[in-house]
Amino acid sequence: MNAKPVIRRPGETKGVMLRGQPMAFLVTGEDTKHTSMFDWTIPPGFATGRHVHRVQEETFYLLEGECEWHVAEEVVRATPGTYLFIPPGIPHNITNVSGKPARVLMTVSPPGHEHYFEELAKLTAGGTPDAQAIGELRARFDTDQLSALTTKP
Repeated sequence: MNAKPVIRRPGETKGVMLRGQPMAFLVTGEDTKHTSMFDWTIPPGFATGRHVHRVQEETFYLLEGECEWHVAEEVVRATPGTYLFIPPGIPHNITNVSGKPARVLMTVSPPGHEHYFEELAKLTAGGTPDAQAIGELRARFDTDQLSALTTKP
């Protein structure tokens, strides 16, 4: 880990493509020992499926578009400016319910979840991957899948 400030300017950010949309890695485990931060463009119709993290805390701040989060027993219809904090142990699902991409700032604490997204990008580069492969990947990265993936290819 570097003990120095991180400044990212447009075009300088590394990241991955997920389902044809960018996920920029703003701060990662290379930069900090406390959190990672992503600028995630969520494709229309994308859904994560209901899942839970054992250790990780997540935050989401919707910048553009419209998403629906199922958080515990609550359904949150998110529009720009909606903020969510999801502590460990809380089941949740994220769905882009609009016909256009949505964009969120997302943090995951502790850091390291960028490695999950790197592996996910490789698994999904050729289309919809095997659900078992996704489940195994998620299990290695503090994610227990509670429902089937609901994203349509």
